[in-house]
Amino acid sequence: MTTLAKLEALLFLAGEDGLSLRQLAEMLELPPTGIQQSLDKLAIKYDEDNESAFHLLVSSNTYKLVTKEIFADLLKTYAKTPVNQSLSRASLEVLSIIAYKQPTTRLEIDTIRGVNSSGAIAKLQALGLITEAGKLETIGRPNLYATTDFFLDYLGINDLGELVDVSSIVVQEEEISLFDELEETE
Repeated sequence: MTTLAKLEALLFLAGEDGLSLRQLAEMLELPPTGIQQSLDKLAIKYDEDNESAFHLLVSSNTYKLVTKEIFADLLKTYAKTPVNQSLSRASLEVLSIIAYKQPTTRLEIDTIRGVNSSGAIAKLQALGLITEAGKLETIGRPNLYATTDFFLDYLGINDLGELVDVSSIVVQEEEISLFDELEETE
């Protein structure tokens, strides 16, 4: 794996949050000057490659992997196609968390799910089901997410009070022992 490939993978995974030069240097255990040179090469590579849809965006000292502006109309069309209107399990999980805990941050959602949720959040925003509802007054000022009126229409409800009361749901865990099953089959 080359440094460029590692940077690309990290930036892809970081999604809309992006990564700072310092974070990239720490993760790759390389000096910031070397990372900066590699980021410059990556930016040139994307800008000069007409067969690549990517662009390296630098915003507030954070590097983000984004699509080139020329693809905006195509991506808007994609987001509106009926085949892409169904929600994946991940998107439904994220939407449920936001609906019940709003306003909430991506980090809170990631903590509940145990995985990065930036892709699902981006899709839900593109579909108009959630929106940025401000910034949390803490270090880094992360975005707060909340549901939209379209979300209510999507579910066919008038207000959030009509959501199922999750405190009344009881999940029963059944303890199963692998060793008991093995003894029964012998």
